[in-house]
Amino acid sequence: MFDRSLIAILRKPLQKIAAILVSHRVTADQMTVVGFLIGLTAVPLIIKGAWMWAVFSILLNRLADGLDGSMARLTHPTDRGAFLDIVLDFLFYSAIPLAFALANPPENALAAAVLIYSFIGTGCSFLAFAVLAAKRGIASTEYPNKGFYYLGGFTEATETIVLFIAMCLFPVWFSPLAYGFAALCLLTTLSRIAAGIQMFTVK
Repeated sequence: MFDRSLIAILRKPLQKIAAILVSHRVTADQMTVVGFLIGLTAVPLIIKGAWMWAVFSILLNRLADGLDGSMARLTHPTDRGAFLDIVLDFLFYSAIPLAFALANPPENALAAAVLIYSFIGTGCSFLAFAVLAAKRGIASTEYPNKGFYYLGGFTEATETIVLFIAMCLFPVWFSPLAYGFAALCLLTTLSRIAAGIQMFTVK
């Protein structure tokens, strides 16, 4: 819901950093992979209860995610890069609730399972819409720089990262935060299903 506004604010700073990295021959795909691996370090940090370090890893992952797109646009965006970016993003998103489940199975496992299930709903509706939009040659006007049709919703990347940070700052609130966000994910999934039915109905 807030992704477009945040992208507009961060665009110029990210472009400056991306230009420096590109000048040192760092590629967008390398940034995507490195960012993913950094993000995964949040898993053992959460399990160990190193909450602030986990927040740092999550923020670095998001910085890398912003930089890889800027770097690609400064060089040559590829379908491979767009594919790698979205796959590793979804794997990262699911890894965080999994980490909380592993950290405290009796308290967190069920809520983590519900949250990951809700991510399946938002993820599959997002990707299915993008595939069929590409098949019909439909482009997004809200996110024209994305490598595929980017369908928004109540729970986009910004809201998800705010959730993860809140969970790390207030780990005892993990379950209510997870259930509440899962409910918002359900609304996002339903809105995307409705948008898909409306967009792709043969007239």
